[in-house]
Amino acid sequence: MPWDPKQYHKFQTERSAPFFDLLKLVNIRPSLQVVDLGCGTGELTKHLAEALPESNVLGLDSSLEMLAKAKQHANSLLRFEHGNQTELTGTWDLIFSNAALQWSENHEELIPNLFYKLKKDGQIAVQVPSNHFHISHQFIRETAKEEPFQTALGGFNRQSPVLTIEGYTEVLFKCGAQDIVVFEKVYPHVLENSDAILEWIRGTALVPYLEKLGEQKEAFTETVRKKLKEAIPGGPVLYPFKRTFLSAINRSSIW
Repeated sequence: MPWDPKQYHKFQTERSAPFFDLLKLVNIRPSLQVVDLGCGTGELTKHLAEALPESNVLGLDSSLEMLAKAKQHANSLLRFEHGNQTELTGTWDLIFSNAALQWSENHEELIPNLFYKLKKDGQIAVQVPSNHFHISHQFIRETAKEEPFQTALGGFNRQSPVLTIEGYTEVLFKCGAQDIVVFEKVYPHVLENSDAILEWIRGTALVPYLEKLGEQKEAFTETVRKKLKEAIPGGPVLYPFKRTFLSAINRSSIW
């Protein structure tokens, strides 16, 4: 998907808050081999590297547009590479991912595949948005079923792969993980009005739809905008953004 760093960063402060909560779950140790899946424009990966003394950190992302911004943060212990987070190779002391795994399917397989790439005493720490039942996302899926958009999209209508917190807990348990931590947290963002919610989702949830819509993308966006304004009139408005966190340790040396 073609990501727009400028659009994504319109709410940079609000988007950064879950990163720092995720970082609090990380067991800080020196000299780790670390990968940040979905590193984006690299500012937060730089924070991660600075928090882990003498550690080698790789920021991995599939967006060349994002990586073009990220490489300004590279140094002798921090590098950035183009790659698919579902095709991670090697073994790691820390697999970290902030707001990226939601773009990959089948988390029942993805999470174990990542967990089994941890070294002994290695840690996986992940945060994914779990806001797919918010009315803004419902309007996206609803509008995608309407014409002329359904035809323009070829029937595409993305369903979130994000599991329940119970689902992630069970997946990690089946992996033999220890020190499992899984929870949801709601971030109560106060925005100017419903148009601000639209601007937020333009940088994330709308991206795969707008990529496919061609000349219909502005009409699609305007339809979602009108639905949001009718459902959430006036302002300021509360945008309660729910996110899921998970962390676990591999205590076994047999993988």
